[in-house]
Amino acid sequence: MQDKFISLAHGNGGRYMRELIATIFARHLANPLLDTTSDAVALPLTDGDIMITTDGFTVQPLEFPGGDIGSLAVHGTVNDLAVSGATPKYLTLNAFIEEGLEVAVLDRIVASLARAAKACKVSVVAGDTKVVRRGEGGGLYFATTGVGVRDRALHLGLDRIKNGDRILVSGPVGDHGIAVMLAREEFGLKGELQSDAANVYPLTKALLALPGLRFMRDPTRGGIASVAHEIRQASGTGLRLQQSAIPVRDPVRSVCEMLGYDPFYLACEGRVVAVVSPADADVALDVWRKLPEGKDAAIVGSIDASTSHVILETELGGERILEELEDDPLPRIC
Repeated sequence: MQDKFISLAHGNGGRYMRELIATIFARHLANPLLDTTSDAVALPLTDGDIMITTDGFTVQPLEFPGGDIGSLAVHGTVNDLAVSGATPKYLTLNAFIEEGLEVAVLDRIVASLARAAKACKVSVVAGDTKVVRRGEGGGLYFATTGVGVRDRALHLGLDRIKNGDRILVSGPVGDHGIAVMLAREEFGLKGELQSDAANVYPLTKALLALPGLRFMRDPTRGGIASVAHEIRQASGTGLRLQQSAIPVRDPVRSVCEMLGYDPFYLACEGRVVAVVSPADADVALDVWRKLPEGKDAAIVGSIDASTSHVILETELGGERILEELEDDPLPRIC
């Protein structure tokens, strides 16, 4: 492919589109199941419940410290399967490319996406490309579908949560939201904070054998506070979170203090929130801390039927209610 920039011709179904698919997407994503000449693919699946999820990804800048929109698309989709208790297997990928995007940028991002998929042991088995006119997109958007398999004997869900259950988080919160914001160099701020975007399957797999595992969620848009409200709404009971127990990196804390953000509402892309019975909470924490992905894990709160709110017990000994998120605290970051 000789062109340096994407043109509308790369989406017209003809030679330019075939060359784009062959020289970038098929070259990086090649696997035995991917057939760019077919309209559908047969998936060899093992026994178990078939789990499926779908997601869309738009982020600026397209490349940021710790990741890019390609690796983010893989991790975001794989993680939704993982926190449901499934083993991720397959992805489909739709790429919406804006006219004028540098071909070199697209190549880097698809190569990154391919590396992330390989590391997560998932195959991109089908996809599509569309080119939109200049000014009608953000350079590049991805839409994905993920397929996984879950043991039929495994039961996780918000309906299993009970009063007194403990809430765990696998690592520091808010890294992704602040890393992307700093990459934009907004408000005159710069930094080297890395996004936490990563595959959480090792974390989720490690807890599946615990009989007291109730529920898992990855705290993406809206952060840990929004997961807490999801639990509150579904269970009809309140939660208590301990501010001093929730891990927050110093750079995240500093930016939040300067700009008035709350780290508990900021997106994470490589963390897990788990609800576990009191009897298994310490075991779960120990299991996570033995993994490199969970070395900073913490028990951060509990389910409390005596309240109908999400209450944060502050480091000063007081309490405040964490309200449900209504406005975006930052421009779109995932």
